[in-house]
Amino acid sequence: MTITYLGHSCFKIESKGFSIILDPYQDGKVPGYKPLRETADQVLCSHGHGDHCGTENVTLREGVESPFTVETIHTWHDDQQGALRGEDTIHILDDGECRVAHLGDLGCDLDPEQKDRLRGLTALLIPVGGYYTIDAAQASALADELAPAVVIPMHYRGAGFGYDVIGPLENFTALRSDVIAYPGSTLKVTPETAGQTAVLKPKNLG
Repeated sequence: MTITYLGHSCFKIESKGFSIILDPYQDGKVPGYKPLRETADQVLCSHGHGDHCGTENVTLREGVESPFTVETIHTWHDDQQGALRGEDTIHILDDGECRVAHLGDLGCDLDPEQKDRLRGLTALLIPVGGYYTIDAAQASALADELAPAVVIPMHYRGAGFGYDVIGPLENFTALRSDVIAYPGSTLKVTPETAGQTAVLKPKNLG
């Protein structure tokens, strides 16, 4: 399975010739990012905010059989059961060899049953910036508890990109002892991939 970080909370997941875009952003919705233009076989959005639901920017193909099963977990975008920012949907993609979970804009604690469904992951795509989502400390603690092989941070601020109110990537990586910073945007994972916190370069930076 191949994971490509397009930027903010947007990823392309590919396996056996089939690709899924997760949480594409709309034009102009995320500071510092170029307009998103992608082709894929499926698109999934965690919620309806403009930085996560730009489905119009993904051209869908037809005719390729999906190797993925897709499981969802209903959560909240805040710690008040959606009163502030609404709902959030976690997507778990399984191609029969690897399982990857994208947490969307998770802003609340998960209950024990939800955590059980997120164990045994090959990769966990997790927001770390705080303010709109769980923060760096909460994300690190959750990653430790779920114990995926690979942890990939998303939804953070960097030099010249991201929302001013969210925290920088360094707030999260400072809490991790297994950080590998990759020079590119893509990581290939297998069931044998070594444990790590993988920092991928956002592909779509302006």
